[in-house]
Amino acid sequence: MERERLEKQFSFIREIDREKFIGRQTYLTDGERKENDAEHAWHMAVMTLLLVEYANEEIDVLKTVTMLLIHDIVEIDAGDTYAYDEEAKKTQKDRERKAAERIYGLLPADQGEKLKELWQEFEACATPEARFARCMDNLQPMMLNAATDGKAWVEHQVELSQILGRNECTHAGSETLWEYARKSWIEPNVESGRIRK
Repeated sequence: MERERLEKQFSFIREIDREKFIGRQTYLTDGERKENDAEHAWHMAVMTLLLVEYANEEIDVLKTVTMLLIHDIVEIDAGDTYAYDEEAKKTQKDRERKAAERIYGLLPADQGEKLKELWQEFEACATPEARFARCMDNLQPMMLNAATDGKAWVEHQVELSQILGRNECTHAGSETLWEYARKSWIEPNVESGRIRK
């Protein structure tokens, strides 16, 4: 019984190595290559540890970090859906739901259900932890875009309205961090023309 449980756990652990191959549209700070999903997850987990003091509500840090570490695992099957790709967004929920069933289903039932529920909680964005996690998920690529002089924003001809639309709930996780991001990363890139008005 213990061996069977371990086999399932290691099957999942091997499978999630594939997250390292899922490319995102956000460049690393040197602007030379784009990050992958695993790098994105690690970065947000560390951000949470450092920035928790700015959360609007008290949060369970371990739960939030766990949520961030596992929420993009579904992209192993579903692929990364670029934040501003309206066509891909039409099928995103269905692709990710199917992926969640398969990938979290590799684990022993108790663990698989727990992680799938955390993923669903992140998606629903209705708890303090999910709101802060979503805030991190929105701020991390914005920070990298600003650090690369808006390289991906320029490449994709991103408009201010798109960024504001994507971030309409970012303040729900942290008013302080959203205000900082707006003033430090968005407004300077609008002024320089890297973000289109």
